[in-house]
Amino acid sequence: MEKYIGLMSGTSLDGVDAVIVETNGTKINLLGHADYPMDPQLKADLLAVCTGQQTNLKVIGEIDHRLGHLFADATLHLLNTLNIAPSDITAIGSHGQTVFHSPDAEYPFTMQLGDSNIIAAKTGIDTIADFRRKDMALGGQGAPLVPAFHHTLFGKPDSTNIILNIGGISNISILQKDSPVIGYDTGPGNMLMDSWITEHKGESYDKGGAWARSGQIIDELLNQLKTHDYFARPYPKSTGRELFNLDWFAQYIENKPYQPQDVQATLLEFTVVTIVDQVIRFQVGNDTKLLVCGGGAHNQFLMERLQYHLPNWAVSTTNDYNVDSDNMEAMAFAWLAHQRIHGLPSNEPDVTGASRYASLGVIYPAN
Repeated sequence: MEKYIGLMSGTSLDGVDAVIVETNGTKINLLGHADYPMDPQLKADLLAVCTGQQTNLKVIGEIDHRLGHLFADATLHLLNTLNIAPSDITAIGSHGQTVFHSPDAEYPFTMQLGDSNIIAAKTGIDTIADFRRKDMALGGQGAPLVPAFHHTLFGKPDSTNIILNIGGISNISILQKDSPVIGYDTGPGNMLMDSWITEHKGESYDKGGAWARSGQIIDELLNQLKTHDYFARPYPKSTGRELFNLDWFAQYIENKPYQPQDVQATLLEFTVVTIVDQVIRFQVGNDTKLLVCGGGAHNQFLMERLQYHLPNWAVSTTNDYNVDSDNMEAMAFAWLAHQRIHGLPSNEPDVTGASRYASLGVIYPAN
């Protein structure tokens, strides 16, 4: 068993999730984790880029540099917290910070920032990054990459198990006996809800879904949101802030007398029903389970709405299956680093649409 660090900063931009795991590729144990905050100015600068505000190569390059130091500092903080020496770590798997993901364009590309040369040099640990572009070079979406890890963790049960990650975007991994692993982004997760409450209450997220719970679902608005053509597209598919953002949302609420809390309730229901519409397609067996991870697992109202719409499913968090719901994605990138170091496949072609299996990621040596 070797030790790996996984670093994850998602579309919510709420900081770096850092973990240390011990793994041989088939077994994985979480040894410890730490949340490392992102400087508010860096978050603001990233949001400006991610939301399409005017920028230039100098700004992009500087953000890349600043993120490299952020990820390195998160790593050193984690090592210090757990009293583990850098020499004990085989490699770091760094997801980087996605600033644009465009797999369906005429010239498909995805861009993650966070200079891995800085991470490797500052920590003294070999670093693996740029996990998505090899899959895209093979005709895939470059996302989601976590279903391969979910398959390793949970196997394939007789009935359907679906792992649902609710970060800024929601994605599912469908695990069924005698079937290929399927996984894709269902649509928005916390992203729209977080943006709305930040704009109207100055809070970064709706704790427990309390504000959404205080509102009433606006059926007219919900039905309009569901007409987005993304939901009718076949998988494999992936999405991000490029499609689902407040600028896109503004067209549906312009000159409407909606109460802000009612909009929040509707955005939560929008996340829920677009997940549920996909989940029910894969119901097989009498012991179907929906295992939720990511920040959305802490939103009690969202979890209640999922169970309401899925009365025949057991809805719970992955914590109930001894996998930390907050650190699932960071653990996945630690595992992806292991796969790359050993030249083992780490994508699922049936998930991403790639033409073949591949060992993803680029190695940035510490020396």
